[in-house]
Amino acid sequence: MNVAARPGLDRRAALRRLAGHAAMLYAGGPAVLRVPSGAGWGKSAHPTPRPGVTAARVLTAARLRELGAPDAVETFDQVRQIPQIVDGIRCRCGCADDPAHYSLLSCYEGDGMARLCEICTGQGRMAFRLTRAGRSLNEVRAAVDARYG
Repeated sequence: MNVAARPGLDRRAALRRLAGHAAMLYAGGPAVLRVPSGAGWGKSAHPTPRPGVTAARVLTAARLRELGAPDAVETFDQVRQIPQIVDGIRCRCGCADDPAHYSLLSCYEGDGMARLCEICTGQGRMAFRLTRAGRSLNEVRAAVDARYG
């Protein structure tokens, strides 16, 4: 697929998307495909956190070490503590346009794309830090949008 030829996709966004897809292919492809539900999935829309969402599918420290990503353990552990927040954030690296991704939480599940993407990990760290500082989901979203959007 020629991602650069898509209307409305600038060179930087096309390269980010291509890097994300390459990372998924390198890691063996997505383990589970999920299609986002509901209306409002536009360029800036954040998903609604799913009721009862948990971090049960976030990659464990042991799995990250097996995959050769021991440096990612801390961020994955942080995301594991706030799944209801991370599930309400639209990832800004370009992977959110892929139907396999519902939210930023999806980047930490399955193939653990976040272990290879600085944007995913930066958003996860920011969400953790702001949540621990008492910020609401909407405030975390606004900060992510300001920094990465």
